[in-house]
Amino acid sequence: MKLTVASRNPKSTHFPLTLELDGTPETVTVAQVSKAIEAKLPKYYPDRQRLTDQDKKPLDKDKTLAELGVTDGATIQFKDLGKVASHFCVLSTGPQIGWRTVFLIEYGGPLLIHPIFYYLSKSIYGEAFAHSPMQTTVYWMCMLHFIKRELETIFVHRFSHGTMPFFNVFKNSGHYWILSGVNLAYWVYGPWFALGQKASERSDVWLYGAVALWAWAELSNLLTHITLRNLRPAGTRDRNIPYGYGFDLVSCPNYTFETIGWTAVCFLSTSWSAWLFNIVATGQMYIWAVNKHKRYRKEFKDYPRNRKAMIPFIA
Repeated sequence: MKLTVASRNPKSTHFPLTLELDGTPETVTVAQVSKAIEAKLPKYYPDRQRLTDQDKKPLDKDKTLAELGVTDGATIQFKDLGKVASHFCVLSTGPQIGWRTVFLIEYGGPLLIHPIFYYLSKSIYGEAFAHSPMQTTVYWMCMLHFIKRELETIFVHRFSHGTMPFFNVFKNSGHYWILSGVNLAYWVYGPWFALGQKASERSDVWLYGAVALWAWAELSNLLTHITLRNLRPAGTRDRNIPYGYGFDLVSCPNYTFETIGWTAVCFLSTSWSAWLFNIVATGQMYIWAVNKHKRYRKEFKDYPRNRKAMIPFIA
């Protein structure tokens, strides 16, 4: 089949480009078109390409041309996303950064901030004091949570998009570095919750119950992330209906378990700073869950109708 690729940049000297592709619109995928463009113009490797139809609607690389309404002899639009260098690249829409790198930066902040407030408490609060069992427990709950997130980012998560705008790093990191970092650490590790203070007293049932709930939620969150990873073969952007632990009730159990884990931290610490972070994070995750739930139901006609987005039986 024949396909014409026109550039959205009127000054481009490489386009329009005519491609002769083996197959038909029913068998040729957008990914194959990207590779054909790279074969003729090697500097435009697939991650550097943005292909759209005449209405500027992005073409999903995992779908066939026929699925996207592209016929034999049609013209599609090409946009150069710029040269990628390591984890960073520069697009015409601004500097870009890899999703994996963003996640590592986001979760790395609290891993640096919490030890500073915990171990340098005398310098920060101006007095020496011993941490209470509650403070020590919350410290390790937070540290282990973000260590888990870093390891998941490296070994578990598969990303459907290569990059995001670089300046999103500041917005995304602000949520973690400030709300779950500086703000939470300052108020939880302060002398008002120190050993001997009435506000820090916790019964064994209170302390170990919170830890048990948190550990279950963290493990459950990991299991749902592994389920989602296994739905998408390496190197693809495939989307399938998730089934299994947690998914029988909601579309995004990973968010559900994340909320439960942080709620355990809130009940153990009783700090308003922990509640603030949890409320903001849960609100954001609920928005993501609703959007994903809608996409699932729109994309898959046989999607289970009894599932909710994030809160079992409710929403």
